[in-house]
Amino acid sequence: MTVRVVVAPDGIGSTLAAAEAARAIARGWLSARPSDDVVVKPQSDGGPGFIECLDGVGQVRTAAVDGPLPSAAPVTARWRFDDGTAYLETAQACGLHLVADPSPRTALDASTAGVGQLIAAVLADGDVTRLVVGLGGSSTTDGGEGMLAVLGGPAAAAEMLRGVRIVVATDVDNPLVGPRGAAEVFAPQKGADRPTVDVLATRLTDVATRLDAFAGLPVSSQPGAGAAGGLGAALIALGGLRESGADLVAEATGLSVATRGAAVVITGEGRLDAQTAAGKVVARVAAAADPGSTVIALVGECALVTPGAVDDLGIDRVHSLVDHAGDRARALTQAEPLLVSLAARVAERYSAEEHETRE
Repeated sequence: MTVRVVVAPDGIGSTLAAAEAARAIARGWLSARPSDDVVVKPQSDGGPGFIECLDGVGQVRTAAVDGPLPSAAPVTARWRFDDGTAYLETAQACGLHLVADPSPRTALDASTAGVGQLIAAVLADGDVTRLVVGLGGSSTTDGGEGMLAVLGGPAAAAEMLRGVRIVVATDVDNPLVGPRGAAEVFAPQKGADRPTVDVLATRLTDVATRLDAFAGLPVSSQPGAGAAGGLGAALIALGGLRESGADLVAEATGLSVATRGAAVVITGEGRLDAQTAAGKVVARVAAAADPGSTVIALVGECALVTPGAVDDLGIDRVHSLVDHAGDRARALTQAEPLLVSLAARVAERYSAEEHETRE
């Protein structure tokens, strides 16, 4: 029996971008069930893949900007322009994927200066009335200071962006400082050891004082201020308003229309954990699925151990790439072929269950 399948994953960690993951899943599913109608709708929460997931929205433009490290060569950042709205992906300028060997040194040195250059290029390129900045997957913990310095400081940046509505598109609600702040929660993922986390936390405390004073309100404690190593706080201080990146991409890509009537909805991300429910792609896709759909998550690894946590997300099944591979190292180095074979196995299981139901 032919069914409609919607494939709408985020990226699988740093190994596969959302579009790559979606193509791999679709290929694997169709290898086992070639007659199914498979619709590919890669998603993003604002991090890596944000621009690619907005395929078909406006025009793609580029700008040469500095990468995250002083010694790195410039990078070409892609952005989109659509009827007054500019869509930027900060990971294009300061993403962790641009750091070959994350270490305490790179965690200290990584800068958002390239993001400031990208914003300046975007504003100079067209009549921008709305600036949507996707945050996530950064290598930085500088509180947006690199970006602000390039734009001439907070006052000059605010003047440059006068009349522009700034949307801070992110999936995280962490504040800038404190136990849930950018340094404590995210810096270890960027190469920081414990002493480096302490240095970065002190640095961000100073940044928080300056940003709060400039804005005249405690922007550093607002949800999303800690996104992209505190870049969220800098953008909020400039008048930015946080929105769910996953919701924004879902709307732009027509996810709710695509999932209507689908028998199977497949999503995924690098790590299914307690943060998934806080606006990440997997939770957003599961919420968009029809009640009668089978919702399947193909993830890098699953760290949900609380009983009922998967059910609470609206997911029927979770399959881990690490479990499928047999070990984490193989899952990282052979992510694409393994995701293809995992999707094929899941499709075969679906066929077997469908056959049992008919009997």
